[in-house]
Amino acid sequence: MQIAIALYERFTALDAVGPFQTLAGLPDAEVVFVAEQAGPVHDDTGHLTLVAEKTFDEVSSPDIVVVPGGPGQSDQMENEALLGWLRTADATSTWTTSVCTGSLALAAAGLLEGRQATSHWLALEELDKVGVRSTGQRVVFDGKYVTAAGVSSGIDMGLALVGRIAGEERAQAVQLMMEYDPQPPYDAGSPEKAPAHLVEMFRDLNRFSDEEQEQPA
Repeated sequence: MQIAIALYERFTALDAVGPFQTLAGLPDAEVVFVAEQAGPVHDDTGHLTLVAEKTFDEVSSPDIVVVPGGPGQSDQMENEALLGWLRTADATSTWTTSVCTGSLALAAAGLLEGRQATSHWLALEELDKVGVRSTGQRVVFDGKYVTAAGVSSGIDMGLALVGRIAGEERAQAVQLMMEYDPQPPYDAGSPEKAPAHLVEMFRDLNRFSDEEQEQPA
């Protein structure tokens, strides 16, 4: 079973590594990182790199597609190399998945129109704008399309997918070996739970970033 995780400049590391850690526990899993060009790809901090072992052209029909999100996602929504690969890979994939704003790339490729999907809480309105029925759920299955909310939810998505493919006991075994037993010191992991002033601060920053991108060059 070939699992292709797409990389691009300024991806968010945990978006890619969370699903990698879980899906690698599938029987006969072959996980490959792919990008437009083979070689190192920088994450959104600029301090961590993952190596794309193969190009998009070399991995045309994976069984599972994973698209991470990140601040570099806005550039990728017009990157025909990535979008074209997604359309090609999706034509034969068993599962097409995303984490965080990776769902915006799936939408830009035309794969989520009319479907239900999730994304980072700051990006849900963007999904609505492109014909996707957004939801704040942590993991959403709609046919073969599986989308996860922000960053850490990629771990949950991976475990849920392992359960669908190989059974609950296998997924539980993967979870146990990861010792994935979240007990965060703060209960602020969603906009419904976090202090209101923090939620508004990030909403304001996101609006400013969007307005900045819309300014003519």
